[in-house]
Amino acid sequence: MNKIERLLPEEIEKRSFEIISEELDKRGIRLPKEQDPITKRVIHTTADFDYTQTLCYSENAVEILKNLIRNGADIVTDTNMALAGINQKALAGFGGEARCFMAEERVARLAKARKTTRAAVSMELAAMITKPVVFAIGNAPTALIQLYETMGRGSWKPSFIIGVPVGFVNVEAAKELILRTDVPYIVNRGRKGGSNVAAAVCNAVLYELRKEA
Repeated sequence: MNKIERLLPEEIEKRSFEIISEELDKRGIRLPKEQDPITKRVIHTTADFDYTQTLCYSENAVEILKNLIRNGADIVTDTNMALAGINQKALAGFGGEARCFMAEERVARLAKARKTTRAAVSMELAAMITKPVVFAIGNAPTALIQLYETMGRGSWKPSFIIGVPVGFVNVEAAKELILRTDVPYIVNRGRKGGSNVAAAVCNAVLYELRKEA
């Protein structure tokens, strides 16, 4: 039986990250310095160490994402769950706003008329935002597919994609589409992911920026 640790609330997260670091050391896993806070926060959120193998970062992804948020980029999610999970106060401190169009009436109406998903329509609307946008996709592979297809039709492309949808239908294929683009990304290969993972990636960067400020 595991020993119960008596910790104050503010000590729990710190201890959790210590345990994660200890476990990684036991497994002989050394994460790249710039990726370390993000991958560890995803593990903290999921208790799943597989992310050390499946979480993929494009070249200079972390620094690019930091610069975008530091300069006021918005974050668009594909679920209100991810939206709720992002530290919006921290993001607002850098001039950015977290947004999700999924619950809007016009999105439901357009999706029904076009026989497509609300996630796809949401991405179309988000592509109209004139400032830099980081897309944090944790649920809908159709959102990633829509982003890929929108890029293919013209000169528009997102500033950054966090592609971590979870599931079985089109999930792996949608992620692979993003890996083939020249858009900076953090993508989790395979079936795993989720809105909580998308939010965790965003928060990891926000917290690192707050430390650096």
